[in-house]
Amino acid sequence: MNYLSLKELTSSLGEYPNQEETRAQLTQCLQKTTKGNKPFLDASFSDGETSINLKIWEDRPCFAILSQLPPKSFVSLSGEWAKNAYGIDANHLEVRLLSDEEKDILLAGSPALQKKQAIDLQEIKQLLAEMSDPRIKAVCQLFLETCGDRFKRAGAARTYHHARRGGLVEHVAGMMRTSKAICSVNPQLNCDLLLAGCLFHDCGKLWENSYPENDFTMPYSEVGELLGHISLGIELINSLWKIVLSKPEASEWKTLDPSSNAVRLHLLHMVASHHGELAFGSPVVPKTPEAMALHYIDNLDAKLEMFKNTYETSEYLGPNVVQRKNPLPANIVTPLAHVSLSANDETSDQLNLD
Repeated sequence: MNYLSLKELTSSLGEYPNQEETRAQLTQCLQKTTKGNKPFLDASFSDGETSINLKIWEDRPCFAILSQLPPKSFVSLSGEWAKNAYGIDANHLEVRLLSDEEKDILLAGSPALQKKQAIDLQEIKQLLAEMSDPRIKAVCQLFLETCGDRFKRAGAARTYHHARRGGLVEHVAGMMRTSKAICSVNPQLNCDLLLAGCLFHDCGKLWENSYPENDFTMPYSEVGELLGHISLGIELINSLWKIVLSKPEASEWKTLDPSSNAVRLHLLHMVASHHGELAFGSPVVPKTPEAMALHYIDNLDAKLEMFKNTYETSEYLGPNVVQRKNPLPANIVTPLAHVSLSANDETSDQLNLD
């Protein structure tokens, strides 16, 4: 790949221009005017992992090209890129439509993202294969068989965390790894049930936050707006459970303790309560150990991703101090592993610790 992803491009930018090519989908292109009636384009681009916004002034050659492109076109952007107080700027910008082959490559994601999501999906499958409860194992594997393509395209959120094509796979894998570790030191937890809760907690987002096959724009859907992902997830689990219980091998599960209906009910409760509070959209609060663990594991994985994203995209306000990004409550500080020796010396002087 001889071009930069949007994430690579934005992280490389500084005060001085870089001559680079990037590829993305034109997700929005609105013609506006300044207070002085000077026309410009407010153009947004996305490659499924990162989005950028550019202001294109009327006197630039690419103004006419971008203003005439069909909505959601896939394009190559080559120019001199820089970052200033007003955001990202591109001079001498050349724009061309991508070929079908180039578009397919872009839709698959950057090589690094493809590799990460493939590893995450394989780990999810491996953890499901190791389950001992045949009922939980069967309903989880049926989910991947019937909904796998949508699962691989869904985002875990619209903005705050894992808000990208395939982000839900990353989020679920991270939660399942944490769950496995927590269960190793808390054997009273039902590990199969907790892992299933991780897989299904946001499964309704396959309809609320799913990307189309050939688009980096996450649409809004009527069903997502009217029901929300928790209600949709409950409905999906009930539908899958009926299919699982209709299979011949289900007759062997009648002697298992607890009953299949009790297992289903506890899984449904985990999905219903995973936001933790009524004020945050859960119809019930967590009332079982597994439900409480799922709530905190979900929140932890989401918050750590928010920190990671903020470190990668926000401005430094001072040595090791990074500007706050919603919904984190305050500015954040560089992790200890990345704090420089000079910064340590400076802090020591300030606190008179020597």
